[in-house]
Amino acid sequence: MLIVSWGRRRAYAPHATLGPLVVLVLCCLLFSNPVAASAGDHLPKFRQCVEICERENCGPDAEHHTPIPLLHRLLFWTCPAECDYTCQHIVTARRQAADPPLPVVQFHGKWPFHRWLGMQEPFSVIFSAGNFAAHYNGLHSKVLAKIPATYPMRRFYVALAWIGMVTWFFSMVFHTRDFAVTEQLDYFAAGASVLYGLYYAPVRLFHLDRPAQRPVLRVWTALCTGLYLAHVAYLRLWRWDYTYNMAANVACGVIQNALWSWFSYNRYRRNHLAWATWPGIVVAWILIAMSLELLDFPPLWGAIDAHSLWHLGTIAPTVLWYKCVPRLFTSQFRGGMRTSSCFTTGFS
Repeated sequence: MLIVSWGRRRAYAPHATLGPLVVLVLCCLLFSNPVAASAGDHLPKFRQCVEICERENCGPDAEHHTPIPLLHRLLFWTCPAECDYTCQHIVTARRQAADPPLPVVQFHGKWPFHRWLGMQEPFSVIFSAGNFAAHYNGLHSKVLAKIPATYPMRRFYVALAWIGMVTWFFSMVFHTRDFAVTEQLDYFAAGASVLYGLYYAPVRLFHLDRPAQRPVLRVWTALCTGLYLAHVAYLRLWRWDYTYNMAANVACGVIQNALWSWFSYNRYRRNHLAWATWPGIVVAWILIAMSLELLDFPPLWGAIDAHSLWHLGTIAPTVLWYKCVPRLFTSQFRGGMRTSSCFTTGFS
């Protein structure tokens, strides 16, 4: 049986690389128009190609059975899936060779990528791995190495890094092979990242990590945990609803973005320090990367599309986050020096 996507691309990436800013991405994508069915699926030549390919290569007898390479079998490429992939590129090549050339169309909600080592979207996998590495390096070289173990917020940074790594791991899995289960895992991991961003913001901004605030922290933790479990249960057990999923993530993003904007504005107004402008720099960065996602285009050389470039664009802001933010937040141990350096400025 040929296994394809659920009819549209993942509605967001991510992956909460920058918790308070993810709303920018989510709000933009909320107003995009995901495709429930692609033009390529309905092309008579494509359907005819798949039918002939399956008849000639997927039969039970040796004469009509073409072996599948081991690596592809390990990634669950079946004979019908191989036929589907092959026919996508045959039809695409013929459309481009026509006079005049016909536009490249999507199949099953995705562009016809050239796979590599069995990966459906190799550059999205590679760039997702880059984000994973940014979180891993941030955890080990910045959070664990630079933040004192006695700092109460340290465990929240550790959790941020681990959730980021899990999120990008499932992004790698999903872009390697798009199945219903890999899509769900990608959605749930990304949702956890967004909700953790909402959870973490009040903890830091309202000092819920302090002993006097522990009862409030317990209630807040229980509430966010319950909301996430209810979110997953609804999508998994009741209805797989793209619109609801997007709305839930946008709501979380709007709240945390408002909190961090308020925090940044107050800090800059009070101290007029250069580091208070870092949210604006990251916002601009994300918007530039996001413009590629909104202006979607057929993959260059059959490999690099706007979505993969969007994943590429989130790596550097993640590095910036781990480079500056943990030291900003832990500067209270060094007396909160009044300076523009992101490594010594107090944020308490």
